[in-house]
Amino acid sequence: MQLINSKTTFNFMDKRYVAMVLSGILLLTAIGALVFRGLNLGVDFTGGTLIELGYEQPADLVAIRTTLREIGYADASVQQFGTSRDVLVRMAQLSGEGNQSELSNQVFRVLSAAVDGAVELRRVEFVGPQVGEELSEDGALAVLVALIAILSYVAVRFEWRFAVGSVVALVHDVLLTVGLFALLQIEFDLPVLAAVLAVIGYSLNDTIVVYDRVRENFRKIRKGTPEQIINTSLNHTLGRTLMTSLTTLLVLLALFFLGGEIIHGFALALLVGVLIGTYSSIYVASTSVLVLGVSKADLMPPQKADVVDDRP
Repeated sequence: MQLINSKTTFNFMDKRYVAMVLSGILLLTAIGALVFRGLNLGVDFTGGTLIELGYEQPADLVAIRTTLREIGYADASVQQFGTSRDVLVRMAQLSGEGNQSELSNQVFRVLSAAVDGAVELRRVEFVGPQVGEELSEDGALAVLVALIAILSYVAVRFEWRFAVGSVVALVHDVLLTVGLFALLQIEFDLPVLAAVLAVIGYSLNDTIVVYDRVRENFRKIRKGTPEQIINTSLNHTLGRTLMTSLTTLLVLLALFFLGGEIIHGFALALLVGVLIGTYSSIYVASTSVLVLGVSKADLMPPQKADVVDDRP
């Protein structure tokens, strides 16, 4: 079908039912992973000890993990931090096995004895279980407040159907991103939470661009069904959407492969979020307003009442 005033003629809405089925399957999988497997929360949320070490020579992470496993800390997370000589060790909260100060000293002594060069203990940070619980609650509250603020903003700027559509798309993006971490049991820490909030902002920005063009075309194009007008609007914004997504993905791919393990989860969450956000702005957000029955009358500017001059 030839669309109105568009250089591309992709009939996106013709595949909306296929997209709805696909999104439904992915959402059920994500929710199932969250319910039955749960998130692999990092030390930031569960509580524990963070130890930063500086090695004289490039550190062998495999050997460090093996050493920690031999002394009973198989669940310890070992990452390079900055250069190849900087190492970050994250230990889960322990109970009944001495205090955290003794734990950090023991780990430092064992790792120092396992290498030939000198090892420097740079910092030790302890996150208590109470702090971890507060961080979990504050993180969930931050996501909830962001969604409510977005709902109010879009409802005022556009129309309530667009507000519902934008929030449906954002919930879709957040659930799929977080669900992937639950499914693959990748550590979910504060940087990943920050990436999820960034995904909300990115997805909303893309959705607002599409909605702006939809509103403009509903007012400008006199002939055409809502499905045709939304298709036209998506084709008008397709170039901008692809260019923004591709340039963002190039940066995120560089972070993912070259940024080091310390920001691996952060970059992965953004990568997944940008891909899903691009898809949802085309299919989830646009399909939602179509399902809710948006029409030209909903987006036309209000008519000003005629002023009658009653002067004699």
